[in-house]
Amino acid sequence: MVCRVEAQTKPFLIGIAGGTGSGKTLLTMTLAGRFTRIGVCILNQDSYYHDQSRRRPEERSRVNYDEASVIDHDRLFEDLQDLIAGQAIRKPRYDFATHTRQAESDPVYPMPLILLEGLFALWDPKCRSLMDLKVYVEADADIRFIRRLRRDVLERGRTVDSVIEQYSKTVRPMHQLYVEPTRAYADIVVDNTDRPDPAISVVERAILDRRPSFAPGEAEEAQA
Repeated sequence: MVCRVEAQTKPFLIGIAGGTGSGKTLLTMTLAGRFTRIGVCILNQDSYYHDQSRRRPEERSRVNYDEASVIDHDRLFEDLQDLIAGQAIRKPRYDFATHTRQAESDPVYPMPLILLEGLFALWDPKCRSLMDLKVYVEADADIRFIRRLRRDVLERGRTVDSVIEQYSKTVRPMHQLYVEPTRAYADIVVDNTDRPDPAISVVERAILDRRPSFAPGEAEEAQA
């Protein structure tokens, strides 16, 4: 599927980065809901982890998955270029249990608004060069840890001890080394320590300032 995109309707790409538990996904999904009328596609950077199938299973478990190099930034850059050019892509499907890229992939079709979300969304200069708006989501470190602990225990079946060990050994030091420095590249830094509504409103306003055509028309407002 190919969409012929004129210059004035070039897709608007937003990169949304931030540490684990900062609220990147919530912000992304909320924005997608608010702009669904104009068409939104989402790329989660977690889909672009490098395939580890060439390693033995015991070697895969020793890979530091909180380091920026574990992401296939080149493939991500190519896919973003294609979406911006109006071409559909096949987004990789990653299996976190085996740390391998599955044979199946998922189609993603070009839309006027493209949201890229991930720890390292602002890390690669090639990908940053394509972005119309760069957002960094931050939250107090203790709040981020609590959110991650709750998620991993309740949703991923992890033990409390394993989450704490991983956070201490890799998550926190890699955040300081790779994630937090990308804050400097952001056009907007929003705090999501407490309620998310203020952060969402700031980003939504920035989108409309840069792309006024995304604002609902009078007919849409009347139906809302």
